[in-house]
Amino acid sequence: MKKNNYGARQWAPNYANCCTGCSHNCIYCYAKAREVYRFKRLTEADWPLEQVRMHDVEKKRKKLSGRIMFPTTHDITPNNLDACMVVLGKLLEAGNEVLVVSKPHFDCVKRICDDFERYRDLYEIDVDVNRQYRIIFRFTIGACDDQILSFWEPGAPSYSERKASLKHVYQRGFQTSVSAEPMLDTANIDALISDLSPFVTDKIWLGKLNHLGPLKKGADPYLMQEIRRIERGQTDASIKAIYRRYSDNPIVEWKDSIQRVVGI
Repeated sequence: MKKNNYGARQWAPNYANCCTGCSHNCIYCYAKAREVYRFKRLTEADWPLEQVRMHDVEKKRKKLSGRIMFPTTHDITPNNLDACMVVLGKLLEAGNEVLVVSKPHFDCVKRICDDFERYRDLYEIDVDVNRQYRIIFRFTIGACDDQILSFWEPGAPSYSERKASLKHVYQRGFQTSVSAEPMLDTANIDALISDLSPFVTDKIWLGKLNHLGPLKKGADPYLMQEIRRIERGQTDASIKAIYRRYSDNPIVEWKDSIQRVVGI
């Protein structure tokens, strides 16, 4: 694996955020683990109460070298949409290529499409690298079973709303992709890929649910049951089987957690 070609850097070398906390309150969230459990800057009750950081909203944005991922430590939700629209607008107006990553709320996605339609197609060409600057959407959809989604991502939209958001963006002519990282239901990953592929112009990224060890500490019986189900579904044998099925599929791409297992 190339240096820095891991984690979020597989997608973009730069990132931007404007909020602390996230109403989606995903169990596996690394940002929540950092703020609540590691540094204890917030409590568990505080985390879902999104706090817009006005200094990040008002911050001037310049053109950076390479794609910018927005957001990374929170999501775009009805509660913080106005702030996110300001930041996204500044990033695009500066000439950046922006990867919008979200567990999408349909109304939020529609507003982004409406307000930034002018950035849908070719915006600017960098004469040095011939890069096209535009919005690329990447929607996190780790399962098509709402019972699984609502457990691991309790405040996030349902599968049908996420799929509808993906379809809407696709039909509006924007670049689309999907992140199935973490895969929350590997037993049905084929159905997920089949159902979403018609609305993807770029890639469907597959990745494991990492750092399960800390989640086991103090886990109640149902969480432990879910963790065991995840572990059974992402053994090396299971991951290699998925890789064999899709290694020649140009729409499927692999996060570093899978690359390490299959040796690429």
